[in-house]
Amino acid sequence: QVQLVESGGGLVQAGGSLRLSCAASGRTFSSTSMGWFRQAPGKEREFVAGLSWTGTRDYADSVKGRFIISRDNAKTTVYLQMNSLKPEDTAVYYCAGRKGTIVAVTTQPTDYAYWGQGTQVTVSS
Repeated sequence: QVQLVESGGGLVQAGGSLRLSCAASGRTFSSTSMGWFRQAPGKEREFVAGLSWTGTRDYADSVKGRFIISRDNAKTTVYLQMNSLKPEDTAVYYCAGRKGTIVAVTTQPTDYAYWGQGTQVTVSS
């Protein structure tokens, strides 16, 4: 079992930056592939970024070049650095973990077994 707790959300103006953190506990974090998803009101949860425990990264096209996912295994934390934020980035952001030692990062929420409670990001125009 893995427990995930996100932090770092807030209100920011368009063009600004935020860094989200997701603290993990409960199993070997270093061999858990992680992802960030977001969900805006009235929309489905969508993939934002993923980082396998082997170091492979993947990003949604909408955030490529603006967002960076990273992890610190010593702190059992995964981060999402968000730059050049746009109003359309407004959503609740969730971190998620894959079960076991599955390496692949996927874009499907159903492939992730562990979820945090989410943190709100609001970008004003």
